[in-house]
Amino acid sequence: MSNKSLTVGVQFPEFRKIATVSLEKGKEFQHIGNADMEGRWTVMFWWPKDFTFVCPTEIAEFNNSFSEFEDRDTLLLGASTDSEFVHLAWRKDHNDLRDLKFPMIADTSKSLAEELGILEENEKIAYRATYIIDPQGIVRWVNINDLKVGRNVEEVIRVLDALQTDELCPCNWSKGEETLTQQLQTA
Repeated sequence: MSNKSLTVGVQFPEFRKIATVSLEKGKEFQHIGNADMEGRWTVMFWWPKDFTFVCPTEIAEFNNSFSEFEDRDTLLLGASTDSEFVHLAWRKDHNDLRDLKFPMIADTSKSLAEELGILEENEKIAYRATYIIDPQGIVRWVNINDLKVGRNVEEVIRVLDALQTDELCPCNWSKGEETLTQQLQTA
């Protein structure tokens, strides 16, 4: 990882990358960038490599939870440093990845991963990083896992819910519970 990774309160970097979006011939790829994120919440999650073991469990779980992100008017984006062609081949090859509802961004130049500060030093692959970005393009949450440890999609959704309240939320707060802001107002 670089000496400095992007953190909370910082503008998400400008990017425009090719992404695998479909298995349908002629519609497999499209460009994705900041313009797609404009004015809405975005969750971008990174995985180290296609055709591996932990990564598809995470990708499949984000896909299983896609409606949860949609319900929160949140754009879901997946990314790695593999090419769009490797993403396409992996989707065709892996049963759990065939029907993905979100783009798989190809950062083949590694420029975005490098700017985010999430490249592993030896192999130059992305760590398991997750970003929640607000509608103004500001990073509001960052979580980076070791290469060997999968992330918790429910926790990403819980934090997204808390951020979208724009109120003070205590430890272990879940959607539907009273926030500290509400408690202070009724005290």
